[in-house]
Amino acid sequence: QVQLMESGGGLVQPGGSLRLSCAASGSIFSINAMGWYRQAPGKQRALVAVITSGGSTNYSGSVKGRFTISRDNAKNTVYLQMNSLKPEDTAVYYCNAGVVIQGGRYSQSYWGQGTQVTVSS
Repeated sequence: QVQLMESGGGLVQPGGSLRLSCAASGSIFSINAMGWYRQAPGKQRALVAVITSGGSTNYSGSVKGRFTISRDNAKNTVYLQMNSLKPEDTAVYYCNAGVVIQGGRYSQSYWGQGTQVTVSS
């Protein structure tokens, strides 16, 4: 079994910064891509940023230049540094990872429980 534990959400004023973390634990053999998604009220969950095991990154257009995704493979952890936050960034942020478990043959997708980010004055 694999668990993803997110932390770092909260309330921040427009223009402020937050750093989200997501640590994967359990019977992990390897982790492929890791990413962050967000879901605002009344909207579908959408990709924010993704990073491969080799460090290649991709961002949604709405956050490019403001958010930075990174990972520490030794700690099975992915981070999302969010700068210049806007009210429209308000959402529940979810961590996702493609994990090959111990003894497994294929990558499976796992999700964290989500962490609330609220940008408001």
